[in-house]
Amino acid sequence: MPRIGYNPSRGQETDYHPARVTVAVLTYLPNQDGYFRDRLDVTRTCIESILANTQGEYDSLVFDNGSCALLVDYLRGLRQRGLIDYLLLSSRNVGKIAALQMIFRLAPGDIVAYTDDDIFFLPGWLEAHLKLIDTYPRVGMVTGLYIRPRVNEYTASTLAFAQNLPGGGQTPSGIGQVEITRGLFIPRAWEDEYIQNSNRTWESYAKEIEGIEDVALKYQGVEALVSAHHFQFVSPRQVMLEALPQGWIGQLMGQMSVLDKKVDDLGYLRLSTRQQTVRLLGNSLNPEMSAEAAKLGLAVKRASGFSKPPSLAVRLAHLPGVQRVARLFYNRLYDLINQ
Repeated sequence: MPRIGYNPSRGQETDYHPARVTVAVLTYLPNQDGYFRDRLDVTRTCIESILANTQGEYDSLVFDNGSCALLVDYLRGLRQRGLIDYLLLSSRNVGKIAALQMIFRLAPGDIVAYTDDDIFFLPGWLEAHLKLIDTYPRVGMVTGLYIRPRVNEYTASTLAFAQNLPGGGQTPSGIGQVEITRGLFIPRAWEDEYIQNSNRTWESYAKEIEGIEDVALKYQGVEALVSAHHFQFVSPRQVMLEALPQGWIGQLMGQMSVLDKKVDDLGYLRLSTRQQTVRLLGNSLNPEMSAEAAKLGLAVKRASGFSKPPSLAVRLAHLPGVQRVARLFYNRLYDLINQ
């Protein structure tokens, strides 16, 4: 059939201009069973906290990595209401690194605020991240939740800058005095939160942090903590395009520490905000975070088992031998179901 008439968009120009910042969320909910039983509420809380607590101009981008219809319908609803600017729906899970490659190639902003879908954003979070990027030189990643064990991981360029050392990767030297303070000064509540929401114990955490001190910086009057993390960070888009693998990575998970190391090897700083600006949710909501979700108007389920002493069955289930047998049984069931 011949073309009839002319495309009405021909010769016209858009008045759209990308915001400096793109806030990007990677979502994944394959089902609502087992590990993912409460994850829909977690993801909703994450996204709603961004919508409620992000000030200033930004574009929003969500990359869904092959989720079930329930989450996809929720995301489509947000898009229809104009609350998501860009919604990318993958028909399959392409893996985290591949998703990041797509996000950072497609994001329109010069700065990308990336997050997994299990983070709660506090008021003023974006301003605090941008202040570090706009003050410190060659910032590669800024995270809003400081985790002490990360101080010893891929922070060589940051520490070289802090100590005014030449040759710290490509970090410029002689650009002004940096105040550096070492000690154990982060609040116990930060550690409690990390332990609870990362399924650790105080005993295992104590081994992780043995001999590690917090490192705080002050540069041009702006304070920061040394270290960052890949589950949530704000980064110049070009830094990530430089640091991310160029070829296809087929792993669903993994390779994120390789990304952290690459940013450090390239001479970029990896910093955390001096005050906590985000909260780690994990895969379920405890009573405190359920209350925070309610403030956003979300009706969510509180995870069962919080604030109750573990039963004998739970204690037995955490024995290493029992866990190995349970995993074997679980994996066998999984294979049978998916044959």
